[in-house]
Amino acid sequence: MNCDVLVVGAGAAGMAAALSAREAGAEKVVLADRGTQLGGVLPQCLHTGFGLGYFHRELTGAEYAARWAARVAASDVALRLDTTVLSLSPERLALLSSPEGVEEIAFQVLVLAAGCREIPIGALALPGTRPAGVFTAGQAQRMVNLQGLSLGRNAVILGSGDVGLVMARQLTLAGCAVAAVVEQRERCGGLPGNYSRSIAACGIPLLTRTTVSCVHGTGRLTGVTLRQLDTGAERFLACDTLITALGMVPERELLRPLGEPLPPWVLLCGNCRYIHRTVDTVSRQGEAAGREAAARLRRPSGCV
Repeated sequence: MNCDVLVVGAGAAGMAAALSAREAGAEKVVLADRGTQLGGVLPQCLHTGFGLGYFHRELTGAEYAARWAARVAASDVALRLDTTVLSLSPERLALLSSPEGVEEIAFQVLVLAAGCREIPIGALALPGTRPAGVFTAGQAQRMVNLQGLSLGRNAVILGSGDVGLVMARQLTLAGCAVAAVVEQRERCGGLPGNYSRSIAACGIPLLTRTTVSCVHGTGRLTGVTLRQLDTGAERFLACDTLITALGMVPERELLRPLGEPLPPWVLLCGNCRYIHRTVDTVSRQGEAAGREAAARLRRPSGCV
């Protein structure tokens, strides 16, 4: 199979890039994603705070994704959902795997919109046991919002970024007491709106200049040791759930075989280019990448 533009990742950036490339003149655009639905992580975001910059109204992440998904469904962009892009080659060939089997696609321009991945707790090399009850914020959000699971009764959240703040509020509303949000910096790392809706509105303690120095528990988490970074003082805080919100890393593993610098037929957008604070800027950057992909198809001395 051949296409003009292959877009990898069907989140906010990928959907915008695919539509924009098609509207700008790319004749055949393929949008591939390993998920079974469009939107990336947005469908699991049931809180508001999305869309003000793009749609000029406040939406949930799921509503924001649904608006873009409807646009994609109404277009002639070729969808490859439930499909993993296994590899990319310098010959502009992509190997795709789906329930139907393995497929090779030749493309002219690649737009990588693969998003980002969470930094796991293993990056901290924490001493202690490895009990159940430790989740990344993204895992917790998916389990609570999409699977309807109860994670525990008493939680500590490590990291005060936006996803950590959102989960602090959602866990509180679900009946799980949040003992503290722990932040190593001097102030909260999330947006003011998320701070207001979680820390302030729910009365959750925010412990700054503090980190988790040890986890405890056999089988199930029973608590964590907190260390005050200014003084070194430590204390035990009981909990049965630890949510880590340690930050995000752009997902670019597919590009490794292409070397550095990247070929001119590769474009990046969204969180795999750099981590954005709002989804609206992700969509705008996706649109710009799609237009540029179509322009490179037409450029005589460009990438094709």
